[in-house]
Amino acid sequence: MPLATSHPSYPVADADSAANTVHPARRGERDRAGRAGRTDLACLSAPLPLRPPRSAVALDALVSEVLRIVADSRTPVFVTVHEGGRTRYGYWRPVDAATGRGGCYVALPTDVCEKLRSGGRIELGEPVTDPAKTTYRIRTARTRVKTGRHEGSAA
Repeated sequence: MPLATSHPSYPVADADSAANTVHPARRGERDRAGRAGRTDLACLSAPLPLRPPRSAVALDALVSEVLRIVADSRTPVFVTVHEGGRTRYGYWRPVDAATGRGGCYVALPTDVCEKLRSGGRIELGEPVTDPAKTTYRIRTARTRVKTGRHEGSAA
């Protein structure tokens, strides 16, 4: 039968290995590096807001940014509709030689893209179907040009 010791036989995550005391950062005090622990976890029963509502100005800026990306012929934009109905809009961002950033897929805001699609500003291309998803190319909607004279114009 093993003897009882002052140190547990398993590692304790929030205890100091020498004295088995709680770290200062866990008590809300500052540690040696000057970092303070989180003390805002007292009220976990209140629901956390997922994201703040978008203002009209921010939404207009997002709409114009999405339209700019979709209208760029060098940037192919796609929407993937998964088997369960989830949709994801996105495009491939190439590597920028000046900053060295890029080379990754970038998701576009689904609500903004759906608003543009329902408003007739963007349209879907031909589907490419896999067993678990369908992918469409996205492009800006073609505007119809009226031919002929307009009323009241001088000819």
